[in-house]
Amino acid sequence: MSHLNELVVLRRIHRWSAWFLWASLVCVPVALYGALIYAPTERVMGEVQRVFYFHVGTAFAAFLAFFLVFVAGIAYLWKKVVFWDQLAVASVEAGLVFTTIVLTTGPIWARPVWNTWFPWGDPRVTTTLVLWFIYVAYLVLRSSLPEAERKYKLCAVFGIVGFLDVPIVWMSIRWWRTIHPVVITSSGANLDPPMLHALVAAVVAAGFLIAALILLRAGMRVQARLVEVYSYRLADQRRWGP
Repeated sequence: MSHLNELVVLRRIHRWSAWFLWASLVCVPVALYGALIYAPTERVMGEVQRVFYFHVGTAFAAFLAFFLVFVAGIAYLWKKVVFWDQLAVASVEAGLVFTTIVLTTGPIWARPVWNTWFPWGDPRVTTTLVLWFIYVAYLVLRSSLPEAERKYKLCAVFGIVGFLDVPIVWMSIRWWRTIHPVVITSSGANLDPPMLHALVAAVVAAGFLIAALILLRAGMRVQARLVEVYSYRLADQRRWGP
């Protein structure tokens, strides 16, 4: 991709990130209202069940981010355009933040309900923790390699293979015995309508928010790359003259 095209891409990233940010500003308050006020209190778990909406919403957003890593990795291997690598690493960073929120809100919900902060051995917990470590390893791999096409190829392959854990996380409560409830089934969601509305609002809000963060971070990376390129050009002009 030429530097002129990268400038065009950067403008498009700023435009789309602004749209997603505005959507987030509308949807996040709606999701908070739905989770904390609109949704009724669960009869057995009580008020702590409200963590469920943030827990599941951020989990879906993390899945979306890692799916973008998968798509961007394939696109880079196909097109050899550095932008796709920048989008992939931005998606990994955002996905890790949201996965950390999932792994944090889970114990807050689990302690009063299951009498344990972290149910070791639970398939959903274990596979999610493995997912977190996979993409931490992705960032470690990136930081250990010099900027070159080989680095981008290795990270693309790593991101594609790492995504295979996402469907395992999703299916873990269906394949193995677990204390996690199966809320969403092929026949629908096992929730009262107000709870389902609150959950949908949380998922949509988290989706818009992570999309905005990914685009903003990708834009920062593209911009930093352009600054570095033009800085080298300016240094060469000063060294050798016009």
